[in-house]
Amino acid sequence: MVVEVKKLLGPRRTAVLKKRIKNFWYLYKSNKMGMIGLSILLFFIFIAVFAHYIAPYDPYEFSRYVNAPPSWEHPLGTNDAGQDIFSELIYGTRISLLVGFLAAFVSTFIGGSIGILAGYFKKLDGILMRITDIFLVIPSFPLMILLAAYLGPSINTVILVIGILSWPYTARVIRSQVLSLRERTFVESAKVIGASDFYILRAYILPNVMPLLFANMVLNVSGAIVSEAGLAFLGLSDVTYKSWGMILYFARIRGGFIRGAYWWWVPPGLCIATVVLAFTLVGYALDEILNPRLRKR
Repeated sequence: MVVEVKKLLGPRRTAVLKKRIKNFWYLYKSNKMGMIGLSILLFFIFIAVFAHYIAPYDPYEFSRYVNAPPSWEHPLGTNDAGQDIFSELIYGTRISLLVGFLAAFVSTFIGGSIGILAGYFKKLDGILMRITDIFLVIPSFPLMILLAAYLGPSINTVILVIGILSWPYTARVIRSQVLSLRERTFVESAKVIGASDFYILRAYILPNVMPLLFANMVLNVSGAIVSEAGLAFLGLSDVTYKSWGMILYFARIRGGFIRGAYWWWVPPGLCIATVVLAFTLVGYALDEILNPRLRKR
């Protein structure tokens, strides 16, 4: 009987999903701030994907133009090694976004898994939420610094450290949603016909929390980018990779701030602020769409 229900609900679930995506895009297009944020993000993603074709120079290439101010040949000047800062900035977009997305995925996966398990299984709720509370009260960034310093500077370490320390808020949000879904009629009906917990989680709980997970992941990316920049600025990331935070790090240790070489540290700072703003706008737009009480009428 359960198999027959699965076959019956398959095409219907696909049609419902297509309708939801269409309605979602219609609502999202009507949000001006969300569209501005999405446009900015697509612009930076385009730069990251085609960095090899956009950058005028190899960011690792040395030249005789040392500490040169902005010019037609070097739009954002050069650093103390003669490397073109504009090219560094373009290639840095790739690493900063990559670290942000991967770290946000790790934190969303951990937080989402804990939130779903805690919300659906009453026996696990108390244990998992106490663990979540512990992580919530611990200052995350100082702990990131300690872990990154202990594990050694590398991109993988930065992604892992940010991911495993940024999940508690997501876990709380998802748990609240699952607690509500657990009492819905369609979940109770699935239990009555003999559906397993795994099938209910996969077929009913997960699809209903996926939009909320996606919205939280978008917001987590902005925090991950800032955290990566902070860790890189302190020298706790891999110096062989170009990222916005690493550009700031070299500007700090090589006297870029002291000499007033604004073209060295202002552009990456502006890029970080712009991308964080874009992710915030997209995140708020998603939250407004997914939460009818926040939707403008």
